[in-house]
Amino acid sequence: MAAFIDKARIFVKAGKGGNGAVSFHREKYVANGGPDGGDGGKGGSVILQVDDNMSTLMDFRYKRKYAAPNGADGSGGRKFGKDGENLVIKVPRGTLVRDAETGEIIKDMSDKEPYVLCKGGRGGWGNQHFATPTRQVPRFAKGGLPGEEHDVVLELKLLADVGLIGFPNVGKSTLLSVVSKAQPKIANYHFTTLFPNLGVVWVDEGVSFVMADIPGIIEGASEGAGLGHDFLRHIDRCRLLVHVVDVSGSEGRDPVEDFDTINEELQQYSPELATRPQIVCANKMDIMEDPENLERLRQHVEAKGFCLFELSAAAHQGTRQLVGKVAETLSTLPPVTVYEPEYVPRPAALDMSAPPEIYRADDGTWIVEGPWLERLMSNTNFSDYESRMWFEKMLETSGLYQRMEEMGIQDGDMVSMYDWEFQYRV
Repeated sequence: MAAFIDKARIFVKAGKGGNGAVSFHREKYVANGGPDGGDGGKGGSVILQVDDNMSTLMDFRYKRKYAAPNGADGSGGRKFGKDGENLVIKVPRGTLVRDAETGEIIKDMSDKEPYVLCKGGRGGWGNQHFATPTRQVPRFAKGGLPGEEHDVVLELKLLADVGLIGFPNVGKSTLLSVVSKAQPKIANYHFTTLFPNLGVVWVDEGVSFVMADIPGIIEGASEGAGLGHDFLRHIDRCRLLVHVVDVSGSEGRDPVEDFDTINEELQQYSPELATRPQIVCANKMDIMEDPENLERLRQHVEAKGFCLFELSAAAHQGTRQLVGKVAETLSTLPPVTVYEPEYVPRPAALDMSAPPEIYRADDGTWIVEGPWLERLMSNTNFSDYESRMWFEKMLETSGLYQRMEEMGIQDGDMVSMYDWEFQYRV
């Protein structure tokens, strides 16, 4: 049986933009024929896309690094470099994308819209952009900017309306197989269900719902015991819980104790989850040994405000009545939860151990470039005043301006930093 993987950590990186080209074409009366270096192509972005044919995160078990292609460099004749192709990563519907460091939600992949997780870097400008009346022979171009990168955790939370909960071997898988076309593995031993099973339950024309068979929860599941802890997250989105209790007494269990134990585990895992509406099913009625078990469970359950259904999933007794009640209850409940993003992008840590390279072009323009500056500029919104002031402060505190003054820069000299140019003022 294939493993069920519902959590994975991956590293994703968008492509770097291509470099601009330095090139000149032949043209009469134009110095060096005039600049015609093309721009570099944009780096490919990393895009997440829901695939309803996927039910686990198994694809991410062995491959943990994903990188989109870089953009191609520009060339002469004003030819732009080719953009890098976007890398599309498919995930199951219901996958939460979290920041690996903070755990904050970046995106809930519950709809069909693709999501750009990492944006590709901009391509560098070719020298055609830097020609001016006083600088007719620009012998420099700009490098492409790096693409975004991110460490993320993918966490699958099933999108089901109804979650079947209860101890192992109480008949949850049998019930799912009877009311839907799902075909879960069924056998008479604990933890037959090793991963959640989904089934669509048809009620009437235009009325249906999705039911999930969650692996059996045991005492201590909220603290990591058994399989329950790993799969409790899949009940998070369920609007309604169907609590299956074995009243047959065939395994010597007490149904009232089982009912309370499961609800205590839900409370320990999530107090909000413990308040979710429940319908309690007294299952295995056809082989019940002591009717007293049923009566004690009924009184206990109804005292807590829940309704009790008697059924035998194996004998198909009472299942249609249960389905009707579930559909009726769902019609009064709000839709499946979709989580709102919590993550706010923060400027990446800047490695200042390798200072930017500074040199002077033939026309006197001061060129500043390097990985540190690339990363700094990718985190700066130059259309925003406060962002520009932060950028200026970072340049000053890094000692860049002091180095340039030591190298002889004068008031009014032109400074070029990738696709940003300005006149230096002392």
